[in-house]
Amino acid sequence: MQPPFDAIFDEAEHRYLKPDELQEMRQYVFSLKDRVSTYQMIRDRELSLMQQVADQIQYTMPDAELAALERSLKNAMLSLRYCSMGMVLNDPSFVQNRLLGWLSDSMQIHNSSAIDRAVFRLIVQQLAQVLTSQQMELFQPFLNLAQAVLPAPVEEEMLTVAGMF
Repeated sequence: MQPPFDAIFDEAEHRYLKPDELQEMRQYVFSLKDRVSTYQMIRDRELSLMQQVADQIQYTMPDAELAALERSLKNAMLSLRYCSMGMVLNDPSFVQNRLLGWLSDSMQIHNSSAIDRAVFRLIVQQLAQVLTSQQMELFQPFLNLAQAVLPAPVEEEMLTVAGMF
């Protein structure tokens, strides 16, 4: 089971659940059907969604190395999978513990932040076309966790003559 409920289940041998713990359990169970449905939708459309992203990223970044594009697409695909499972579990720590460390390291090592930002932007656009607003609402917090490790764009400084004196 997911970590947020681990403590609740551990306490079950000592006492009955408190009202707020029961409410948390109800909310999770109530939303589970929608979470699983969203997971299945993403899983079933992953290849077509990612192919559209791949086609668009090649069009928008024609000078990028193929190996860099492939690496960013693979990382994005794995991110989708981890975020989807985190959503089913309703457990942000799942995404934080299993995805964010290596994803951040990969982006830094390969200096792929521009490609990664573009890929994630395209994924969000594709997901918005595939998922209902309710499904997107369930999935977005987990996708936001992955997007949070994307380095901010570096602004290029403009050389001005006035700034030289």
